[in-house]
Amino acid sequence: MKLINTIKAIFVISILFFAVYGQAQKKPVIKGENRLEMFKKHQELKSDTAFTNLHWQYVGPTNISGRCTDVEGISPRGDNYTIWVGSATGGVWKSVNEGVTFESVFDEMPTASIGDIAIDPNNPEVVWVGTGEANIFRSSIAGSGVYKTTDGGKTWSFMGLENTHTIGRVVVDYSNSDIVYVAATGHEWTSNKDRGLFKTEDGGKSWKKILYINEKTGISDFVMHPENPNIIYATSWERMRLKWGDPRTNEDAKHCGVWKSIDGGNNWKEINNGLPAPNMRGRIGIDLCKAEPNIIYLLLDNYEIGKIAEKGDLDAYGRQKKSDIKGATVYRSNNSGESWEKVSGLDEDSKKYMMRHSGTYGWVFGQIRVDPKNPNIVWSMGLALNKSIDGGKTFKAVRGMHGDHHGLWIDPNNTDYILNVQDGGLSISYDKGENWRIPIEELPLAQFYNISYDFSEPFKIVGSIQDHHSFIGEVDMSRGRDKVQAVKFKPTVGAEGCSHAIDSRNNNTIYGSIFYGNLAKSNIDNFNWGSLDMLLPKPFPDEANMRGQWVSPTLLSTHNQDIIYHCMQYVMKSNDQGSTWEQISPDLTYNNPDKFGDISHQTISAFDESPLRFGLLYAGTDDGRFWRTKDGGKHWEELSSKEIPKRWVSRLVASKYEMGTVYMTQTGRRDDDFQVYVWRSKDFGDTWEDISGNIPLGPVNVIREDPVDENILYVGSDLGVYISKDKGKTYSILGDLPFAYVHDLKVHPRDNMIIIATHGRGMWVLDANTINNKNNKRHNNSPEPKEDR
Repeated sequence: MKLINTIKAIFVISILFFAVYGQAQKKPVIKGENRLEMFKKHQELKSDTAFTNLHWQYVGPTNISGRCTDVEGISPRGDNYTIWVGSATGGVWKSVNEGVTFESVFDEMPTASIGDIAIDPNNPEVVWVGTGEANIFRSSIAGSGVYKTTDGGKTWSFMGLENTHTIGRVVVDYSNSDIVYVAATGHEWTSNKDRGLFKTEDGGKSWKKILYINEKTGISDFVMHPENPNIIYATSWERMRLKWGDPRTNEDAKHCGVWKSIDGGNNWKEINNGLPAPNMRGRIGIDLCKAEPNIIYLLLDNYEIGKIAEKGDLDAYGRQKKSDIKGATVYRSNNSGESWEKVSGLDEDSKKYMMRHSGTYGWVFGQIRVDPKNPNIVWSMGLALNKSIDGGKTFKAVRGMHGDHHGLWIDPNNTDYILNVQDGGLSISYDKGENWRIPIEELPLAQFYNISYDFSEPFKIVGSIQDHHSFIGEVDMSRGRDKVQAVKFKPTVGAEGCSHAIDSRNNNTIYGSIFYGNLAKSNIDNFNWGSLDMLLPKPFPDEANMRGQWVSPTLLSTHNQDIIYHCMQYVMKSNDQGSTWEQISPDLTYNNPDKFGDISHQTISAFDESPLRFGLLYAGTDDGRFWRTKDGGKHWEELSSKEIPKRWVSRLVASKYEMGTVYMTQTGRRDDDFQVYVWRSKDFGDTWEDISGNIPLGPVNVIREDPVDENILYVGSDLGVYISKDKGKTYSILGDLPFAYVHDLKVHPRDNMIIIATHGRGMWVLDANTINNKNNKRHNNSPEPKEDR
């Protein structure tokens, strides 16, 4: 009997050890087929109707849309008013009444990141979608292959290429609908072979890679001759994004260029005569005139130096500029690509205009369109939508539209009719771009990064929106907790990426950062961009500049809201609402000089303070380190462990129920890793256990405790929201939310409403009363009421 009991004890100890340590050694999820299989498991969780029947309510903003990547119409207008829109992170939308109303038609797919849409020219009910935004923006998210509908979007079929991640162009052969081309730029963060130009000749049942260069070079654009479908052109793009650097062309680049085939892709030749050297070429867009297809245009991101930067020249984010490249350059060929002539930037005014065309990030754009009937009318897309009527020699920006343009469709039968998409959604012109319907407000695609809230009546919610800065709106429950209406949001302090903190003592003082952690203070009631208080001290000449993450953590102490914590590579603390500051930590990152570049990296990405013990602080970094101090920053102890991977720390949450408990999530997005990383420590971070449970697929962005029931946890991921009622052992999908990238989640402690910030579908709320039974329970003894961090 003693032997049996000893064996049982050893078995139990082994199980506990495995639960705490063995599970930490997770393998990354890299392969697309594994992602798709795990997404099926996610869908199976919807059978638990106890939670999936709960209703999420969209609360806005109704006056802000979001980044769209492609738009397609059906010609001729008048016979058909259908518009298809692909969004960067909000799926595919269809309107049958020219934008009066839209329907989301892609909600059940395993991704909402759209690269390109192609309508079958022989059957408008057949539509192909290449997933994965190819613009390689800071918030771009990987796709999962190619999808096809044969019934106008009612149902979809997966057609393969799940490992491409980003797709720049899909083209259906007008002479044979079974032939489709897909231009894939490949993984954003890692090298891979599933990039290049793919072709199917059997309607997507099988694919052949017909143009492949190497694991770092993909095909970004493609165009087909309108009279001979065997004549095709493609542009190659050699690029890789680093966590600390934009996907710029490197000095050793050899493979950015233009290619031509006259036999449907069996054989290719490079056609770069007249273009800059390969290492001076970045992303290249291509189009031809359907009426005169020998005339072809390129929009080439030119890396030749255009202007030497002087000290004090700042970029759009307030950082010292490097030397300006020539940037957006238009080339024209009159002989089907045999030679190219530079047509833009030939005089000083045009040169200056084109250098401003794409700002400092030409890889985000790369789209050019030629009027189907007039080869001298050319549209280029950059910060503005630009029109040329003289063959690309000079351009004029279309005024009044939102910035950052990514897609344009011109009706080939009525070239007055134009559809355009940008970071503000969709715009429509009926007179060749002279006037526009701006904006089309029916596309709820705001890309939020964060949430904060106040305690006013009704309470307000605030967040930063990609390319729109920060906005605030009300959650009005006066009609009922189940009848919250979507509202317009108004501007407030904070750039397009930041966190916010609101002083709940007056529900008016608000803190938010102006790009990369440059912290500011303002008032909600009388916000004015011209009267901000910039808070952080400037470094001395012999000190290193502070580095802030795009969404730098900012926190008001739950113990005293005069105290502000703000994170750069250091933890900064103010005891007097930002008037004076002290640095209370060393550099908590690896501070590797080889990993400094265009992007602010090696920064603190997650931070929290214990609501149960003043001075107990946790910090995590974007290079995978995580730390604890028990004495307010006098001494820091690194908690990083070899059992936990070096991944971006997306959230740290100090428990409001148990002083030694802390939660951590990590995201592998910037490693092309879709594993689920959710951890809990019960001993102040000394040891950790995996509490990802049955969550099938990541990345994971946030975890929160319920403010009423200590057994309930909420997890927000790149698939939606999960709930656990047993402290992380098992999870269910929470509510009827469409596919959404949930970047932040909080529960309002007074009003008991769950709030989520999605990156691509705006903000939503869900009534938590039916989950935690707050009205039937005594309030817990945690600080009351204070904001979730």
